Amino acid sequence: LGMAAPAALQRSVVSPAGRHTASLIFLHGSGDTGQGARAWIKQILNQDMAFQHIKVIYPTAPARPYTPLKGAFSNVWFDRYKICNDVPEHIESIDSMCQGLTDLINDEVKNGIAKNRILIGGFSMGGGMAMHLAYRFHQDLAGVFALSSFLNKDSAVYQALKRNESALPELFQCHGTADELVLYSWGEETNKMLKSLGVSASLHTFPNLNHELNRTEIEKLKSWIVKKLPVEAPRAN
Repeated sequence: LGMAAPAALQRSVVSPAGRHTASLIFLHGSGDTGQGARAWIKQILNQDMAFQHIKVIYPTAPARPYTPLKGAFSNVWFDRYKICNDVPEHIESIDSMCQGLTDLINDEVKNGIAKNRILIGGFSMGGGMAMHLAYRFHQDLAGVFALSSFLNKDSAVYQALKRNESALPELFQCHGTADELVLYSWGEETNKMLKSLGVSASLHTFPNLNHELNRTEIEKLKSWIVKKLPVEAPRAN
């Protein structure tokens, strides 16, 4: 029996106020939902993260057995053998989710949005997923952001970039120094590795921030988003 095509990912969407010319895909952390990530950001900013021209999409990862929770079902983008940077990646689950997220990117392209007008990123596991998706399969995206995220030591992302010749999307990384779940050193090492492989990467450090988001970080992210996806000048007829 062939694998059934995966069902389209559920998503929560913040529409642009004006003409839609760019899209942003925000991937939630493990155990959360698109709705949950959107509500969290809304609570921090006292309003949705919204733009004049950018559609913001918060997809939800399908529930699957998750090894760190002893195999209990959780909304996670992929499985991990454990939450640690020196174990092998669970590559089968990462790759099958890259397919589902590629469908989401293709939906935007069908809506007339060019690949270089699409940004992808996320919090924690969502940021890790975004780095796999962009640097292994969609190197023509506008950029990638990873908040409190990391890649495992011999990540497939690094292997792919070692063989790569083309221009790569810029990476915007943020990490709290007090993070007890995803250590700051893991985020820093990810940043250094990607830089050494040709990615233009920034790392914004937040002293005393644990495994969470804060307002300063989201405001910084918003400024970067608008820099990568500027409002397009109206085309002359």
